[in-house]
Amino acid sequence: MDLKSVIRHVPDFPKEGILFYDITTLLKNAEAMKQSIDQLAEQYQDKNIDFVVGMESRGFIFGMPLAYKLGVGFIPIRKPGKLPAESIAESYALEYGTNTLEVHVDAISKGQRILVVDDLLATGGTAEATVKLIEKLGGEIVSMAFVVELTFLNGRDKLTDYDLFSLLQYDS
Repeated sequence: MDLKSVIRHVPDFPKEGILFYDITTLLKNAEAMKQSIDQLAEQYQDKNIDFVVGMESRGFIFGMPLAYKLGVGFIPIRKPGKLPAESIAESYALEYGTNTLEVHVDAISKGQRILVVDDLLATGGTAEATVKLIEKLGGEIVSMAFVVELTFLNGRDKLTDYDLFSLLQYDS
């Protein structure tokens, strides 16, 4: 199946001039969802991953079934105030303002091998903040996997020290 054919394009969302790549149409298509998870799992099945890390919230959608398929645990990276135990935080810049991500301090131990998963790589801010959190805890980033990459936004430029994989790329 051509996964790009099941992703809806929404012009002028969230603001005028932006073309939004909506994965909800991929998610509701059972065959497309299965194919996307299977392709990601195939990419990482022999990489000795200890944990899959997914960022709130769409990283959870792909990260959980991928962790299950790989037979490893899942670690959520959350927005502020969502984690009940001691956590560390990392802020990052958005187009207008900042945002923050958090992870429990006991989520990752030194040397554990981590696969970071999210639905989309755009400008790379969320992924970069996630990497910083993982590395503060001593985790080793094996790779970063994305369902969609918007190559024209140059998110890879913030992540040049890491292996990156994306199922689908859009150049504009």
